[in-house]
Amino acid sequence: MGRLTFEISMSVDGYVAGPNADLEDPLGQGGELLHEWIFGTQAWRESHGEEGGVHDADSELVAEAIANRGATIMGRRMFSGGEGPWEQDPNASGWWGDDPPFRHPVFILTHHEREPVEFPNGTSFNFVTGGIEAALEQARAAAGDKDVGIGGGADVAQQYLRAGLIDEMTLHVVPRLMGAGVRLFDGHLSGGGPQLERTRVLDSPNVTHLRYRVVK
Repeated sequence: MGRLTFEISMSVDGYVAGPNADLEDPLGQGGELLHEWIFGTQAWRESHGEEGGVHDADSELVAEAIANRGATIMGRRMFSGGEGPWEQDPNASGWWGDDPPFRHPVFILTHHEREPVEFPNGTSFNFVTGGIEAALEQARAAAGDKDVGIGGGADVAQQYLRAGLIDEMTLHVVPRLMGAGVRLFDGHLSGGGPQLERTRVLDSPNVTHLRYRVVK
């Protein structure tokens, strides 16, 4: 059985998205700047059907995560930015069009039932109403020996952390100060949170990658 992993880009002051997120600006004001380091990597571009890109240590880290992942879990707002019944969601098909970059099963946490959606490239969107443990059980069954990755957002990661289910966490710390927005660890964990063991530090000009094992 693979691990449950979580990775996310964040600012030095702990923000993973900017303020005032909406359908036109889903990462909030300035939020896209947190992800600039990945957009030019060869591995990210290949996963999105694009050519070119830089093959460097950042790209190798992205390629490693893609190769190890057999399923993804994400929240409803990470999937579409919406809420409520699906027929009222203006972005009900999600952000990725007809060729989503996952190429494996994706499990979306939601309160509203919906039939799965499958794509020729191996991506499937599966809508889970039974909570985080039900989503994890389904994702692990789909992933086999590969990892299950949490695709966000921050609240979903917090739920899995509080439940003691995350095995590994990678923070991509970008040298920026956001000052406002969505913080990853903002008062959601009690008792000091889980104990972490740092297992890797990789520094590059635009980002520092910090990998932690969650001690259980």
